[in-house]
Amino acid sequence: MLHLLWLVPLLPLLGFTTLVLLQRVLSRTATAIVGVGSVGLSCALALAIASNFLLAPPMGGAFTQTLWTWMQVGDFAPSISLRFDALSLVMMLVITVVGFFIHLYSAEFMAADRSYLRFFAYMNLFVASMLVLVLAGDLLFLFLGWEGVGLCSYLLIAFWHEDPHNCVCGRKAFIVTRIGDVGFLIALLLIFTELGSLDIHTLMQHASAQWPVGSPVAIATAVLLLAGALGKSAQVPLQTWLPEAMAGPTPVSALIHAATMVTAGMYLIARTHTLFELAPPVLLAVAIIGVLTLLISGFSALAQNDIKRILAYSTISQIGYMFLALGVGAWAAAIFHFLTHAFFKALLFLSAGVVIQALDEEHDIHRMGGLRTRLPAAFWSYLIGSASLAAVPLITAGFYSKDLIIASVWSSPLGGPWLWAGAVLGAFLTSVYIFRSVFIAFFGEPRTLVGQRPRARALIALTVLSIGALVIGFLEIPDIFGGGVHVLSEFLQQTLPRSAARPEPARVEWLLELVTVCISIAGIYLAYRLFLRRKPEAEALASTEDANLLRRFWGSGFGFDWVYYRVLVGPYEWFARVNRRDVLDVFYNTLAAISRMLYGMLRQTQTGNLRWYMGVLAAGGVVLVAIVVLT
Repeated sequence: MLHLLWLVPLLPLLGFTTLVLLQRVLSRTATAIVGVGSVGLSCALALAIASNFLLAPPMGGAFTQTLWTWMQVGDFAPSISLRFDALSLVMMLVITVVGFFIHLYSAEFMAADRSYLRFFAYMNLFVASMLVLVLAGDLLFLFLGWEGVGLCSYLLIAFWHEDPHNCVCGRKAFIVTRIGDVGFLIALLLIFTELGSLDIHTLMQHASAQWPVGSPVAIATAVLLLAGALGKSAQVPLQTWLPEAMAGPTPVSALIHAATMVTAGMYLIARTHTLFELAPPVLLAVAIIGVLTLLISGFSALAQNDIKRILAYSTISQIGYMFLALGVGAWAAAIFHFLTHAFFKALLFLSAGVVIQALDEEHDIHRMGGLRTRLPAAFWSYLIGSASLAAVPLITAGFYSKDLIIASVWSSPLGGPWLWAGAVLGAFLTSVYIFRSVFIAFFGEPRTLVGQRPRARALIALTVLSIGALVIGFLEIPDIFGGGVHVLSEFLQQTLPRSAARPEPARVEWLLELVTVCISIAGIYLAYRLFLRRKPEAEALASTEDANLLRRFWGSGFGFDWVYYRVLVGPYEWFARVNRRDVLDVFYNTLAAISRMLYGMLRQTQTGNLRWYMGVLAAGGVVLVAIVVLT
């Protein structure tokens, strides 16, 4: 069964190819069958392969499938190879399972769109590229998938290209992520130059043998890889593209922000963990960037009124938690939060899509209200996703994964009280901003008429994702809860290092657990008091000039776009206007002008008079003879 691994990314790629080649003859029904069915078949095959891997693990805990050598130039011989281990198994299952239900939902959500076929073609190519990224055994092959998801994200964000704003948002995402991709590409060149291979398993062995911990080349390589990860995973300072990605259809937001592109940077760091362990300063930078990102994005989410932008900033914040976990060496905790996040964030986006479609494309939560009874399926789905995001204790998946990260930050030698405090504050902000959207949008008085309601395909997707957002967390249960369960972390130890956590006394563990629980509940209660049971004093405070200024600052994403425009974009536009005629062309235009002038002068000599030609020829002969005689 493992030998069929190559079919997992190939099936959605075949779906894309079929849709492109047969676009003139496929009906909408056939389009849905091909678009959804190709990912569904890939999902079924992925589940079968994963079952086979778990029941009969390959020797060494990993299976490598080399399909062919991509190219061979001297010692440079990258291969089209797949590496299947514990990490890629988890990533593959999340992409195919969550991706399938997003596709199923899309078949209903996009039914009235005139570009129905083009949408599914892009979505299939996106899934195929992401599967190549997580299954690749060679960094150059991984880079192919990496660039593939970058291209597809641009195509999907700018899907409704009739609106110029959508094209601007797509272009912004493409350009900002390219900044990080340049770092990744330079890292590939450096790795091959220094280690002589781009095979992931081989290069990590060579790096461990050749590079001492803290060596300049190890630090340089890790920094360049981190640059690529920051761009793809929308972390500070390259996080500004993600909120603009909301210009695409809601299923696109779910696919990009839940299970695929934005987690690619986290996956890259986890996959090349040996290189980062050889560069402790860079690993510390990963943790600091993670905690800064989760705090900045948490405050920004508090000031948003667009329901999708709230979820976008939430995504940035939750990936910040994953980076924080990676930075303190809690590799399994980062992957666990990736797993739970995929379910509850996809659920939140799809629930928001139901609301937006039912309210005739209304995105402002302040123009919703009263949806708890008018859209019960969307309400319960959104509530479950919000509870999991806010880490409501014991009953939600997000509680167990976020709790594991916060506990790991405290107990890890690479962590510390300041990083732990940042993670706790981020958890509090998360509870406040997500339940702010719940109380404003689903409670109170109705403000907009409800039209279309979800049908079978959307309801199936919401139901399955809701179950996942509740039960996936039971893969990891803390020891203080009756012995503990560590299914996922023990499985991932085949591929990732064990977290180097300090043993803590039981009373400290209980205290940390109590803090996590209280923070979650306190955030929900504060949101309830501020946004559902509004007090005149709170409203008066919120309407002050200072509060409005702070809200605008947070709402702008802490002014990163303003700074980038003033420092980079604005000067570039000014120079383009000044240099409209291109100063470099002055030299070449001058040469052309001189040539034209000389041509005009020589043309005057062409009179057609034979005697004139003979006279000039004789004069030239005299001059040549004189030169010879005189010299």
